Amino acid sequence: MAGRRTFQATFAAAVTIALGSGSALAHAGALGGSLQSSAVPSWLLVLTGGSVVGASFLFATLMTDHGAIRAINAVGARLRRPSWGGWFVIGLKAASVLALLVILASGIIGPRTPTANFAVVVVWAGWWAGYTMSVYLIADTWRLLNPWRAVTDLLAVSDRSVPERWGAWAAIIGLLGLVWLEVVSPVSENPTLLVAVIAAYTLVTIAGGLYYLDWFDRVDPISRIFRCYGLMAPIQRTGNGIEFRLPSAALTDGSVSVDSRFVIAVLWVTTYDGMVSTPAWRTLAGWFVGVGFPAIVVYLVAILLGFGVFLAAYRLAAGYARRTADTFVTSRFIGEWLAPSLLPIAAGYHLAHFLGYLISLLPTLGAVITHPLTRPPVLQVLTIPGWFSGLQLAFVVIGHLFAVWVAHARSFELFPGRLQPVRSQYPFIVIMILYTITSLWIVSRPFGSPPFV
Repeated sequence: MAGRRTFQATFAAAVTIALGSGSALAHAGALGGSLQSSAVPSWLLVLTGGSVVGASFLFATLMTDHGAIRAINAVGARLRRPSWGGWFVIGLKAASVLALLVILASGIIGPRTPTANFAVVVVWAGWWAGYTMSVYLIADTWRLLNPWRAVTDLLAVSDRSVPERWGAWAAIIGLLGLVWLEVVSPVSENPTLLVAVIAAYTLVTIAGGLYYLDWFDRVDPISRIFRCYGLMAPIQRTGNGIEFRLPSAALTDGSVSVDSRFVIAVLWVTTYDGMVSTPAWRTLAGWFVGVGFPAIVVYLVAILLGFGVFLAAYRLAAGYARRTADTFVTSRFIGEWLAPSLLPIAAGYHLAHFLGYLISLLPTLGAVITHPLTRPPVLQVLTIPGWFSGLQLAFVVIGHLFAVWVAHARSFELFPGRLQPVRSQYPFIVIMILYTITSLWIVSRPFGSPPFV
């Protein structure tokens, strides 16, 4: 019931925005511009957002009964797993492979205008924006719809496992590399370049999936990010059937485990993707380029350095949490245990960054789907109303509020008593408030065209 209400509310909001939007013919142009700057002063935004997160933590501290916390997170319903036939699953996988082939063909022989090209619009608006939202708002279906996994499942016979020492780092490097490539190249506007990247990714992924049995579970960055996002969805697939739960409630289960390093990478790339479009970053990057540093190197150093700072700050917080909680539990274990609480922050920022982008391109998405290899006769783009920027800010704050609750619930699962779990959260709340301030500042800045270098 909670999952259905969440979906209905999201759908109703999208319809309301669409009905209140004007439409304009789009015969050319790029796909950039997914955020709207807010008319509210930046200092008021960051102060209010940080205060809301801090106040939510204080409110959560009133809930110190272990049983009551578990009862809230257990609210939901369970259904028997649907008895889908094997042909249904095979059909879904075949359709996903066919969609990948159409994307590759469209990038080669389709229209050159980005907003008229099936590959560009479907990959960025349909898949990375729309489908990703469905993963954390509804359910994770990527295992069924992953075209690369469909191919390797059909052919793979390997029993090799990815070496423990580099599995997580390979996924992190892959994620950082993909986002860096998106930023430093016109891959979101150039169909030929987009197809080249997809083709290269296809070769590497299929080769890895054929060589290693657990490639998609440990190395493939796309599969890992969807699996992380799917943990927040109200619809969860379990060994006993289908469960409907409160959003992000599954993250509070002690059985849920994610790699903190990869979660930090997810958190950082969502920030980086917005940060590099702000005037402040353009000024700073322009200065480095002006004194002789290659722009491509400046952006590479920025994404690596930013990840290092985020990871170091999180581990520092975990170290302080061990002191404030006065526990013998290691700081490394505390950091891993509380890492799932960071995922709602990344999801909230993704929703803020891409919902308006998706809604504005819905007519275009429908047009290119009906004309995958030719130019649609008419392309329309919805104009997002100015008040939508307020929703973007709300999505960021709501994501942080869910994060506070998940951290609170998981702390009470780890530590006994009433005060020790609360004290363990002090350093992490500081980190969350700082991240709230950073996220809201980015959202409040005027955004320009994609920062190709």
